[in-house]
Amino acid sequence: MKKKYMFLTYLQSEETSRQYLEQCYKKLDDIDAEKKSYENCRGFMYYLDHGLQMYEQGEKLSPIMQPILYFYGMVHLLKACLLTIRPEYPETTSLLAHGVTARKRKKKNYSFMKDEVKIQHNGLFPYMAAHLLSSKNIPFEKITMEALLALVPEMQPLFHFQNKQTIIPVGKANSPLLEFPVSLLDSYHLTEKAFIKKIEHYLPEIQYADTDKEMIRMEIACPAEEKKTPFYIHMETRQLYFPANREIFLPVSEIMVHYLLLYNLSMLSRYETEWWGDLFTAKSESDYPFILGFLQCTQEKIPLLLEDKLKKKLPAGSLPFNR
Repeated sequence: MKKKYMFLTYLQSEETSRQYLEQCYKKLDDIDAEKKSYENCRGFMYYLDHGLQMYEQGEKLSPIMQPILYFYGMVHLLKACLLTIRPEYPETTSLLAHGVTARKRKKKNYSFMKDEVKIQHNGLFPYMAAHLLSSKNIPFEKITMEALLALVPEMQPLFHFQNKQTIIPVGKANSPLLEFPVSLLDSYHLTEKAFIKKIEHYLPEIQYADTDKEMIRMEIACPAEEKKTPFYIHMETRQLYFPANREIFLPVSEIMVHYLLLYNLSMLSRYETEWWGDLFTAKSESDYPFILGFLQCTQEKIPLLLEDKLKKKLPAGSLPFNR
């Protein structure tokens, strides 16, 4: 087990998982926290254990096999997170569906970057978006793989090699200071006042805002959270990124982005075996470096993001496992 996942390791016993769930359930109304934590602790513990094992095994295998293990590893970790706030999960069998569909593919001239996934009304994706990530109104019905990859900070070097800038650094994850290039106003087709009004809904209270020829600078009441905001955090540098144009201004969590990408990649690896095999054998498609780069990123980032979700449910200062 990687040292960075030590809190997930800590929860790998009946006693620690039960104690943790009881603290979570005490915050919920009309729940017998002690009783429900006893009922759910084993399921919670196994969701975490099985999810992490899938990630660990995936790292040892060829990228050809990784999407399936990473997708279902993520699903198990998500179910553990949901169990901390929804003690009766899954309330219905419809929640066991993925909540996403992939379109039928044309065999000729297929492009992963142009491929789309479509959101369903029922299933795990909309359920976890609403309850875990406070995104009841998902801002799209379908979306391309390129638009999703464009929101992942660790993927930016690959886009830069194509002379594309999809998201831009605007601050640090632990800082209340933000700086937006004035050039953003042109790509968003907004005035300074309209731009600030557009993003203030997603930020803690803005203390002040100031503009010069190059930058719109503002200070917010506390650092912006990567939750349902249009901000994305690089896991190494802790740099905060913001969409460079209005077409990908999507106030969704990066957890949702990874889920949709992994779902489609897992479907490709299972059902489009000829295309998938050619991708890794011939490496003729420009899709290849983006898929490989994303798999390298998601195998580390999703366990970290979901571990942070679990840590934040406990009182401040109660855990010795901060990054």
